[in-house]
Amino acid sequence: MDRSALQESAPTTQADSAGSLPGLGEKEFQFLARFVYQHSGIVLGPHKRQLVQGRLGKRLRALRLADWRAYCEYLSTQPDDELDALVSAISTNVTAFFREAHHFDFLSGKVLPESPTTSAQQLRIWSAGCSTGEEPYSIAMILAEAMQSLPKGIDAKILATDLSPQALATAEGGLYRIDRLTGISEERRQRWFQRGTGALAGMARVHPRLCKLITFRRLNLLKSWPMRGQFDAIFCRNVVIYFNKETKQDLFQRFAARLPDGGHLFLGHSESMHGLNEDFDLIGRTIYRKKVS
Repeated sequence: MDRSALQESAPTTQADSAGSLPGLGEKEFQFLARFVYQHSGIVLGPHKRQLVQGRLGKRLRALRLADWRAYCEYLSTQPDDELDALVSAISTNVTAFFREAHHFDFLSGKVLPESPTTSAQQLRIWSAGCSTGEEPYSIAMILAEAMQSLPKGIDAKILATDLSPQALATAEGGLYRIDRLTGISEERRQRWFQRGTGALAGMARVHPRLCKLITFRRLNLLKSWPMRGQFDAIFCRNVVIYFNKETKQDLFQRFAARLPDGGHLFLGHSESMHGLNEDFDLIGRTIYRKKVS
């Protein structure tokens, strides 16, 4: 990180966590915007300055830093230590089980029966930007229920990745408040969740059968991907909304390379590939299918 971008001033000292903070200056905001873009691809325009100040103010207090310059200096010297907390603070992680239900209907009704790789006795689905796990567990329910009608002995797996270790820890734990199960039918609640008792009253844990279908891994979508194989379907929903045009174009191209002809890509309800990529056909509400080359 270019520390010369920060305005020189007298050294800052640690502040009491209850102390007031100065406003976020232009130079510090530009530094933060560059840092976030370089490490996560998220674009912070000038109109986001007040949002950044409001959401990151808690980080300064938690770190007992006196002002924004001190926070920028901290990022310069220890970027990996703070990246997760910073990105989690400025991004809005809204997720739910079976969110955008038409995607899961399409997955069960079209993608799984017509999967390009089922003839090879394997099926792979990637939840890219899985947050706290509701999306991959929703996929796992669909997959587990469909297994009886898929070719016998098929090897089915879900890869779930996210930038945030904190979100991944929640996802791997598979433990949710009962009120988070909104959107799941009562039949599926009974089949795929175990209600907690005692200290875990009011909580529900995902059934181990679903957990066995999913591998959780930390991954920055902007960096290199260690996966070598292809996927039958990729879910990347409500992620690219934070990216600029060039980053979206690059990501869509990389997704296309990881899908066979006829493979599917699912985007979020407010996201579109229009004018950004020619490898896919739009076949439904934010559902794309890779063209046959």
